[in-house]
Amino acid sequence: MLGWRRAAASVLLLPRPAVWRSAAAMSSLLVGQPQYAWLRELGLQEDNPGVYNGRWGGRGQVVTTYCPANNEPIARVRQASLEDYEETVRKAKEAWNVWADIPAPKRGEIVRQIGDALRQKIKVLGSLVSLEMGKIYVEGVGEVQEYVDVCDYAVGLSRMIGGPVLPSERSGHALIEQWNPVGLVGIITAFNFPVAVYGWNSAIAMICGNACLWKGAPTTSLTSVAVTKIIAKVLEDNKIPGAVCSLICGGADIGTAMARDGRMDLLSFTGSTEVGKQVALMVQERFGRSLLELGGNNAIIVFEDADLNLVIPSTLFAAVGTAGQRCTTARRLFLHESIHDEVVEKLAKAYAQVRIGDPWDADTLYGPLHTKEAVKMFLDAVEKAKQQGGSVVYGGKVINRPGNYVEPTIVIGLAHDAPIVHKETFAPILYVLKFKEHLILISSCLTFVHRPKGSDCGIVNVNIPTSGAEIGGAFGGEKHTGGGRESGSDSWKLYMKRSTCTINYSKDLPLAQGIKFQ
Repeated sequence: MLGWRRAAASVLLLPRPAVWRSAAAMSSLLVGQPQYAWLRELGLQEDNPGVYNGRWGGRGQVVTTYCPANNEPIARVRQASLEDYEETVRKAKEAWNVWADIPAPKRGEIVRQIGDALRQKIKVLGSLVSLEMGKIYVEGVGEVQEYVDVCDYAVGLSRMIGGPVLPSERSGHALIEQWNPVGLVGIITAFNFPVAVYGWNSAIAMICGNACLWKGAPTTSLTSVAVTKIIAKVLEDNKIPGAVCSLICGGADIGTAMARDGRMDLLSFTGSTEVGKQVALMVQERFGRSLLELGGNNAIIVFEDADLNLVIPSTLFAAVGTAGQRCTTARRLFLHESIHDEVVEKLAKAYAQVRIGDPWDADTLYGPLHTKEAVKMFLDAVEKAKQQGGSVVYGGKVINRPGNYVEPTIVIGLAHDAPIVHKETFAPILYVLKFKEHLILISSCLTFVHRPKGSDCGIVNVNIPTSGAEIGGAFGGEKHTGGGRESGSDSWKLYMKRSTCTINYSKDLPLAQGIKFQ
């Protein structure tokens, strides 16, 4: 928590509410107000094209994005029509033919330049994430930093990807594993990480030799446009076709078109489990490839000998950070019955000290939910928890201030099998559950990572929160999380296809397994 405060203390790019009110008469859009002139450093205007395929355009619906901290309109974006989609896919495919022929280390050099360009805009872009998504400023900057870090990682990877030369059982033969780009990678990202998730996918996909087609969340369209403008300049400066990193802002019609399109050689989808199931079925119907990063009903398990000096801040960050809008947010806290009451008491006191405010203020640790609909979902979940036997010991209400603010909430007394406990609610609600010895292994179906059968979880942390994954490891989860892996380790393999190549250097024609066919 202290690290958040130090990181934010020196920067305050956004004005306070009193200033907004005095400037409101000048423009109905925040981008038009003098206090938000910094948005123009990102190339944003009152009206912005939402399609990029080497040139900017868009013939679809116009959407307005709003600041979750006050629900004031920021700017407008013209989304893609299906005609724009067809044109962009065609141009992206053409651009791939150029990009794939460039040697991988030189592709890595382009990605390095993209990382450097993002570094130069990191504060202003982080401010846009805070303004449009609603996460606190240091998290917004941290998200851009994550993209930068993945670019650095990808640069090194561009000189390392490849397959092994395997021993052949046949004399005079070589057995080689050849990895090739899949082609066009469609990337659909969610509102909660409007920069980083695209970065995980695109930086790795690009050094592997793929072109990318990005559809961000409609409610964070300005961030998608701003990031693409930064990338487009790097590509244009290097005389690389801009369509290598195409952007197509749009809604469900565009997402459905991507899922059903056989020209989409890999579709990476980040979003809810419910929508992810639909995407998976559409992609599988055409025998396509998908990479799914879906929901997570994450748990923290605390045994009786745990150090509470680690437990309380870890749980606080995991459950309250980003206002509970991470796929890694802690939503269940399993406490050994001997420490249950003590932990709940200390945790409630810690919740009471969380500084709630405008996301860009230096002292704020907790901002708004992203939309008004999310507030309704929060209230519905709290009510269901009560109906199913839970008691709210902290929070549970909407905060009386402009914007989409709700109280971070702790619920106790629910049964392990209560339906609400098994449902991911994308809001800051923590269900605290008791367990006795060994019950935890039955109730949550978890086993520890170092045991022979491993874990059902894609990410297993010990003595740290559920949130805050490093880019060097593969990120993703099993079961309803989708099974996909992004970012580090050998996740690059998902963006490539392999061919097992056998080369005969001899004058003979021996068959495998010693078969004689004469």
